[in-house]
Amino acid sequence: MTPEQLAQAITAALAQAVDDGTFALAADDVPATVHLERPRQREHGDWATNVALQLAKKAGTNPRAFATELASRLTAVDGVASVDVAGPGFLNIRLDAAAAGELARSVVDAGTAYGRGDGFAGVKVNLEFVSANPTGPLHIGGVRWAAVGDSLARVLEASGADVTREYYFNDHGAQIDRFARSLLARALGEPAPEDGYGGDYITEIAGQVVADAAAAGEPDPRTLERAEATEAFRARGVELMFGEVKKSLHDFGVDFDVYFHEDSLHESGAVDRAVARLRELGHMYDQDGATWLRTTDFGDDKDRVVIKSDGNAAYIAGDIAYYLDKRERGFDRVVIMLGADHHGYIGRMMAVCAAFGDTPHVNLELLIGQLVNLVKDGQPVRMSKRAGTILTIDDLVDAVGVDAARYALARSSADTTLDLDLDLLASAKNENPVFYVQYAHARTVNVGRNAAEAGVRREDGFDARLLDHESEAVLLGKIAELPRIVAQAAELREPHRVARYLEDLAGGYHKWYDQRRVTPFGDEEVTDVHRTRLWLNDATRQVLANGLALLGVSAPERM
Repeated sequence: MTPEQLAQAITAALAQAVDDGTFALAADDVPATVHLERPRQREHGDWATNVALQLAKKAGTNPRAFATELASRLTAVDGVASVDVAGPGFLNIRLDAAAAGELARSVVDAGTAYGRGDGFAGVKVNLEFVSANPTGPLHIGGVRWAAVGDSLARVLEASGADVTREYYFNDHGAQIDRFARSLLARALGEPAPEDGYGGDYITEIAGQVVADAAAAGEPDPRTLERAEATEAFRARGVELMFGEVKKSLHDFGVDFDVYFHEDSLHESGAVDRAVARLRELGHMYDQDGATWLRTTDFGDDKDRVVIKSDGNAAYIAGDIAYYLDKRERGFDRVVIMLGADHHGYIGRMMAVCAAFGDTPHVNLELLIGQLVNLVKDGQPVRMSKRAGTILTIDDLVDAVGVDAARYALARSSADTTLDLDLDLLASAKNENPVFYVQYAHARTVNVGRNAAEAGVRREDGFDARLLDHESEAVLLGKIAELPRIVAQAAELREPHRVARYLEDLAGGYHKWYDQRRVTPFGDEEVTDVHRTRLWLNDATRQVLANGLALLGVSAPERM
C-alpha cells in the first residue's frame, strides 16, 4: 500500500462517516487529500495523520473522540494492521507486512514515473536563473544558481508544471561598455580602464576578436576609429564571451529554453507599452520632468522613477517591461532567482506585480540566494588564474567534477551561505554526501548483477509478506516518502529537500544491505525470500536514480 492509497482510504472512511451521519460535516468538508507523515519513533507505526485535530471542532466533537471513531473504521481496511490514537487525537497507523511490502513492486513497475505528481498540472512557469552579465566567465555565485535553478525546474516538472528555463541576457548598459573598452585596451596593449575587467580571459577574447576579423577578410578592429573599434569589440566580444558561458553551462548539464536579450525590450517598444499600460491603470504620474510609478500604493517604501527627466529609461523600466512580457507570453507564475545583493528588489518588484493587477508572491516570486565560499586544504580559495579575481564554473568542475559540484550546490537551502570543502567533495568516502548516495545506487546495481549470476530473478516470484524484518520496514518507509518530498520541494521551491532525502534513503539501504541477503549463501537454494528482497533492492535503485535525476546528477552503476 502506497501512502497515496492509504490517504485515499482515510478520505473514503471520512466520507462514509459523513454519509451515515456519524460526523456532522458537509461533504465538501472532507479534504481531497489527507496529509500523512512518518512518525518520529518507528514503534509508533508506519504513518501518522492529524486529520482528526483538523476536523473535530467543525464536526462538533473533540479530536480524540473523532480519532477513535475514524480508527475503528480504518482497522477494517485491507492492509491496515492496527490504528492507535495518541495524544489529543493523532492517528498512528501500522500496515501489515504484505501491504507495506507491495510498495516494492509498485515502485519497480512505475519506474521513472515513481515520485512524480500533478500538484502543478496545467501551471505554466517561467523560471529565470543564472542570467549573469556576459562580461566574464560564470562565477561561483552564478554556478550555485545554475545547480539550484535547474534542479528546481526538474522538481516543478516532476510535479506537473510546464517549465520554461529562461536566461536574461543583460546586453544593455554600462557593464557591457566597460567590457568592450577592456577588450580594446588589451588588444592595443594599453592599461585596462580604471573601471574595466581583468584576467586572462580578456586577453583570450580580445585576441579571438582580432583573429576572427582577419579570417573573415575584415579590417583589423584595432586600426579603426576609437568609437568604431569599441563597437567592433563589443559586438564580437560579447558574442564570444556568452558562447563560452553557454558552453560551460551545457557541460554542467544546464541548458535554457529561452535566451532573452535585454536590448530587445528597448528596441521593440516593450518599455513604452508597459508604461502606457500602467498609465491606463492609473498608477503613473509626471513630476519634475520625469515619469513615476506610484509603487507606494502597493507597499513599496518610495515611488520609482521609470522615465528620467532626460528622457532615458531608468533601470526599473526594463524590469517592468520584462515582467509584463512574460505574463503576456502566457506564464501563470514568474519565478526569478537573484543574488544576495538583490534584497532591495523584492518590495519594488512586488509593487510592480500588484500594479498590473497580479498577486505578489504568486504570479511573481523572487528567490534570493546567498554566497558560496570554497575551502581547500583548510584555507579559503580566493584566486582564479584565468579570471583574475573570481572563482568560475570551470574552476569548480575541474576541482571536483560536475556531479559533486551540482549535488553540493543543490543540497543546502539557497538562502543560507554555503561553505564547500573541495577536498571532501573530491574524495571517495562516506563523509562526501554525493559519494554516499551514488555509492548506494552502484551497490544496488552490483547486488542485481550478483543476483542474476546466482539465478535470482524477480519475475520468478514475489511475496510481500516476506519483507518482515525491521530494516525492511524502515527502508520501505523511506522509499514511500519520495512523492511527498518531491511535492514539498516543488511547493516550497526547495530542491535541497530531495538531496537530504536521498542521503537518508541511502543510509536506510546500507543498513538493510548489512542485515539481509539477496543472493543465497553457499549451497542454499533460491527461494521467494531472495526474489522478494531483489524487488526491494531494485525498488531502492529506482528511487535513488529518480532522485538523482531531479538534481541533474548521474546514477553510476560502478564506483
